[in-house]
Amino acid sequence: MPRKPAKLKTAPCAPNFAALVEAVRLVHEQSAAVASRAVNVSLTMRNWLIGWHIYEYEQHGADRAEYGECLLDRLADALRKEGMAGMSSRSLRLYRQFYVVYPEIWQSAIAKSGQDMSTPIWQSLIAKSGAGNRQIRETPTPKTKAMQRLGVDSHMLITRLSFTHLAEFVTIDDPLKRAFYEIECIRGNWSVRALKRQIAALYYERSGLSTDKEKLAVLTHAAAEQAEPKLAIHDPYVFEFLGLRSKEAVSESDLEAALLEKLQDFLLELGYGFCFEARQKSIIIGRTRGFVDLVFYHRILKCHVLIELKVDEFRHEHLGQLNTYVTWYRKHMMAESDNPPVGLLLCTQKDHALVEYALAGIDNRLFVSKYQIELPRKEDLQHFLEEKRKEMEAD
Repeated sequence: MPRKPAKLKTAPCAPNFAALVEAVRLVHEQSAAVASRAVNVSLTMRNWLIGWHIYEYEQHGADRAEYGECLLDRLADALRKEGMAGMSSRSLRLYRQFYVVYPEIWQSAIAKSGQDMSTPIWQSLIAKSGAGNRQIRETPTPKTKAMQRLGVDSHMLITRLSFTHLAEFVTIDDPLKRAFYEIECIRGNWSVRALKRQIAALYYERSGLSTDKEKLAVLTHAAAEQAEPKLAIHDPYVFEFLGLRSKEAVSESDLEAALLEKLQDFLLELGYGFCFEARQKSIIIGRTRGFVDLVFYHRILKCHVLIELKVDEFRHEHLGQLNTYVTWYRKHMMAESDNPPVGLLLCTQKDHALVEYALAGIDNRLFVSKYQIELPRKEDLQHFLEEKRKEMEAD
């Protein structure tokens, strides 16, 4: 019987350079997304455990009566001396409330340990902390039952959403309303900003009144901003957790960071009386954390000058944000001998720049005129922004 001819081995198709670039890009993006999710799960579980410890101490601590209502302030002060960031009394209160609203999260972390590489670590840590070995004394509240009835999986919450998302949910008292936003947020992959906007726009209430709920949902999700694959990349909780400086934390782009660096030097060299005080100054207004790009103290005007740089076109919300910062500084940072603070908004697009002043609460025309004399002219700032942007884009 004649032998069959051997099959010729075909060489594998050699990848071209474009395929190499695409392969490296995919590996980078997928690895960054995995790392980001792992950081978020660790941060979320850390905050839950801190909340659990606080709650347990309040209920059963041997010397709890000694601290009473000032417990969180005393604890925050002690942790600050230990060099721990992100442990203000406000944050500790949030972590405690997070545990109270979501007491079942530890069970999910252990039960799902086979599905997530990071959770075996938490299985061990929870056990060592006592939360896994000791029965949770708080009976399931109607809030917990509501989420269970609606099928909201807590494992999905901690792996699909950032802790900043969860912090928004904690503030919602109505369990049905909270479950609604949890489902919609996961379904639409909303960013934190999109979640805040939908809550503020009364999406839950409008959905209840709408006769065509599905149409409303389609329109809402189509317009909502989605979260990046690298979860919570601009999340202040993550920055504090990882020990990053605020300057590293909030720069919106490399271009903006470079412009701020040059703007800072430009203003100091003008000789107008600017004294540099802070960059990416973190302030907390209610439950919202904001960052002022540049803060100067003006020795001639005897006031703070807050500067916000936006590498896009002017929008009214930019000026509203700066006005909020100016108002906060006037209330909390202005000394008796100071004049009211002034804000400077700089917006820049390609071949165009806009400068606006924010004088929140200042109604004295003479005072406003004095600002206009002592501060750089709008034209000078606009020219500076346009020239520096062109230089950097040409490099």
